[in-house]
Amino acid sequence: MDNKPSGGKILSLGLQHVLAMYAGAILVPLLVGRALNLTAEQLSYLVAIDLLTCGIATLLQAWKNKYLGIGLPVMLGSSFVAITPMIGIGNQYGLNAIYGAIIAAGLFVFLFAGFFGKIIRLFPPVVTGTVVTVIGLSLIPTGIRNMAGGANSPEFGSLTNFLLSFGVLLLILIINRFFTGFMRSLSVLIGIVAGTVVAFMMGKVNFASVGEASWFHLPQFFMFGTPEFKLAPILTMIIVCMVIVVESTGVFLALGKVCDQKLTPQDMTRGYRTEGLAIVLGGMFNAFPYNTFAQNVGLVELSRVKTRNVIVAAASILIVLGLVPKIAALATVIPAAVLGGATVVLFGMVVASGIRMLTEVNFKDQRNLLVVACSISLGIGATVVPELFAGLPSALRIIVSDGTITGSLSAILLNLFFHLPIRFKRPSTLPAKVETIEQH
Repeated sequence: MDNKPSGGKILSLGLQHVLAMYAGAILVPLLVGRALNLTAEQLSYLVAIDLLTCGIATLLQAWKNKYLGIGLPVMLGSSFVAITPMIGIGNQYGLNAIYGAIIAAGLFVFLFAGFFGKIIRLFPPVVTGTVVTVIGLSLIPTGIRNMAGGANSPEFGSLTNFLLSFGVLLLILIINRFFTGFMRSLSVLIGIVAGTVVAFMMGKVNFASVGEASWFHLPQFFMFGTPEFKLAPILTMIIVCMVIVVESTGVFLALGKVCDQKLTPQDMTRGYRTEGLAIVLGGMFNAFPYNTFAQNVGLVELSRVKTRNVIVAAASILIVLGLVPKIAALATVIPAAVLGGATVVLFGMVVASGIRMLTEVNFKDQRNLLVVACSISLGIGATVVPELFAGLPSALRIIVSDGTITGSLSAILLNLFFHLPIRFKRPSTLPAKVETIEQH
């Protein structure tokens, strides 16, 4: 089934996987850290520990044994789904409540992985496609605000921010129009680097944080303090992690088809259990919830190299990068407008992936139309008008005022409502006569 590349090729293919997911991996710590007003030093640590934990989580998933690892060439990265809920928890309850919620939610996924493996049939394309679409649509406003310079920027909406962000967007589109293969897969990273160079020439980049960052730093548990376990944030993060499970289910199944491997409920259980363990580690190292990155599935399909050795090489590269804060600090100097131009593409691609999943849905069935219509409407409505839930208790408000969670819960519950079989007792006489008439 797998091609067997040599050692040098394994390393280069592993680097390609890192480059394909690098932009997405560093975006979550940058977006969350800036929204919570972390210092440049804290932001550098956040990026470094995120890369390190991405590598560890990927190794755990590649290491297939009786209890852990799905055994597919998957890459794990920090989940976009958690961005808005983490910011909301951080603003309302503090930074340490975020990590207490992540640890508790990771334990929940780890302990109930067997249950998730058995109910995979409850997450058909109408649910997974709707969830992924809502995730992308809910994230797009964040990308647009960054294009304008960031929500708290004194230059919000300035002409320079407009030119920077749309310049990055245009460059990414040009690369995807005129290049193929490896060059195209790096289009987002190239756009970010080029935009940062232009911003530096405009005097909008400060490298002071890079100069202050150390060359080597060992990770430590609870860098930002002892985690706090509060009910509302924990419930919110559990729902986030259930959405991550649904999203990862779609990616697992897609990669199983690419690798010609039929996945069993036991395989899925090991995959979910590993993601739960990775999420716990993310909370302990002050990192993030992790899920399987969809963009790397396309890379496996493109290269046709399906060996896990390549993924092990990629994970090792991520771990090395995570141990060098000076490299991680380079990501913190990227202007918000540059990130915005790139994130609009990435978040839009998430929407496109969800739409592609929805193409497998039978929309002649009115019930499927209602699931998609109501879930997307509620998800986007909660994102645009969170004040709708202002009258609810704070514990409920932090859950339902997030568009991603609201839309995802709607999709899951509505699908169960419309498609779970409900048996009614038939009348004793009329049906037989009707069937006789229909037969004639």
